[in-house]
Order: sequence, then C-alpha cells, then structure tokens
Amino acid sequence: MSEQEKHKRRVRYAGTHPRNYKEKYKELQPEKYADTISKVIRKGSTPAGMHLSICVKEILDFLQIKPGQRGLDATLGYGGHTQEMLRCLKGQGHLYALDVDPIESAKTKERLERMGYGEDLLTVRLQNFADIDLVASEAGRFDFVLADLGVSSMQIDNPDRGFTYKAEGPLDLRMNPQRGISAAERIREMTQEEFEGMLKENSDEPYAGEISKTVMNGLKRGKKIETTIQMKEAIEEALAFLPEADRKEAVKKSCQRTFQALRIDVNREFEVLYEFLEKLPDVLAPGGRVAILTFHSGEDRLVKKSFKELAKAGIYREISTEVIRPSAEECARNGRARSTKMRWAIRA
Repeated sequence: MSEQEKHKRRVRYAGTHPRNYKEKYKELQPEKYADTISKVIRKGSTPAGMHLSICVKEILDFLQIKPGQRGLDATLGYGGHTQEMLRCLKGQGHLYALDVDPIESAKTKERLERMGYGEDLLTVRLQNFADIDLVASEAGRFDFVLADLGVSSMQIDNPDRGFTYKAEGPLDLRMNPQRGISAAERIREMTQEEFEGMLKENSDEPYAGEISKTVMNGLKRGKKIETTIQMKEAIEEALAFLPEADRKEAVKKSCQRTFQALRIDVNREFEVLYEFLEKLPDVLAPGGRVAILTFHSGEDRLVKKSFKELAKAGIYREISTEVIRPSAEECARNGRARSTKMRWAIRA
C-alpha cells in the first residue's frame, strides 16, 4: 500500500473540546453530525463554518412573498434567508442571489441545489450588490429585495480569512480574496493621518490617534503588521497607558472597531452601499418591497437617510419610521444578532 493510500488518522485536539477552527470537524460537517450542531446552537453559539440567519420572521412578515414573484437576495452568504424566501415561492417564480465571496457562495449554491433549488428557481451570481442594475436589466424589476449587510459567521470564524483578532491568520479582511489588496497591504500605503481618519470615520474609534501612531511608528521601525495577532498586539501597545483594570475591555473593543474599520475600507463598503441605495428604486417593481439589515451606525445612517429622502420625493410609498430589532429570545439564542437593525421601504 502506498503512503497516499494509507488511512490518515484525524487530527486530535487537546482537552475535551476543540478550540482550533480546523479541529471542529463535527461542526464543519453539519450533514453528518446534526446532533452536535443542535447542541452548539442550543448553547447560544454559532457552529463553525455555519451562519444563523437573523430576523427571519420579521423579514418574511414584511416582504409578504407570494408564489410567482421575482425576488433578489442581494447578499447570499450562507443562504439561510434565501432558503426561507424560496420556500415562500413554493416552486413558482424566481429568486436571484448575489455574493462577492467566491469561496462561500460556491458552497451555498451547492447546498441549496441539494435541497432541490436548482437553476429553474434560483440564479446565483458572483457579483457585488452595487451592480443590482445589471442584474435587473436581465431579470426585470423585482417584487422583493433583501440586503443583509453583516459579515457571515463562516467568514468571521475562519482564521484564514483574517476577519477576527481572536485567532492567528493573515490580516486580509477581503470578502473576495482574489480581488483588491489585503488590509495589511492597505495599511502600508496609508499615512498616519489617513489611518487615524479611517478609524474615526468607519468605526468611531476613540483611541484612533494612539492606535494609528503606534502602528505607523512600528512600520517605520521595520516592524511587521501582517497578521491578525500582530495587529492586536499593536493595539495592546497603543493602549498600554490605560489603567490595568480598564485595559482588557478597552483593547477588546478597540480590536473590534479597528477590524471593522479595515474591513469597511478594503471592501469599499460605504461606497458600495451608497451605490446600491441609489440604484435600488429603479430595480423595484411598483409596490416592490425592500428590507435591509445593518450592523453598525454608519450603515444604518446611510439607509435611514436614503429612505427618508426618497420617501419625501414620492419614490417610496412608505418607509419604516423606527428600526426593527431582533427579539430578546433571538439575541439570547444568537449573540451575533444583538447589533442588528432592520429598515424597510415600499416602492410607489
């Protein structure tokens, strides 16, 4: 028997529970280990490699999807919302779904095909949701549109994608790792003033001055900031002046805000959202409904402003006057739902 044919023993992990992403083999195979998946979800956690859809009931209650309609899921992700919207169509009509992540969208398309949602009902495009006008020029106007602006748990949990400071990985943060430049490369081409401004604008970082100064001084001295942990260490160094009792929590929050700011920057998230909101009325059929989930104040401000201005101009017949939030039960079940805000609009 050749070396390649020999049975490979599964990598064992230290302790009673796997901590490393790649060691969570049961969570990463939901179709094989359904009991483990249920157990993880019951504990209020998201299984590795999965994503729990947020505000599903609230979205479906508003969209009022009917068989025979044409819809668009502008942000496919793990496909949880897509699956629920397809169920509402009951095999009649069509749903288009967009995503810029070539890694996760291919997995989701395959998963939905296995559930019976083939190309007669679902068209998946590797496309940015800023390009909804191009999709509508081919598909026609949509009766309903959903945009979930959150980063999928599959992306956050996988250290190879660089979205989390909690595990060692490349400081990348691109939704599509095959296009553009990584966060590490982006930092190297910025000045201290630009980096500070980005942290303030994209995440309201209160220690933007200290962090940008530490990072840029480090780079000038030849220090490398190419991994998630190296960025975390730079933030720890920048906040070393804080009292010890406050430091740990401050570092955690500044890490979250810094990674958010970098992700928004390398993926041009605000520019993309602005384009999407500008083109949105033209892709909606008369009476067409749109629901948007946002996860931080910058996004929500853009959505709120756009809806209000277009309602005033008579383009939207009706808009949500208050944000809709996930229920307390959902937040207890899925901690990642806590920052979610939903807004909606109906085309005149």
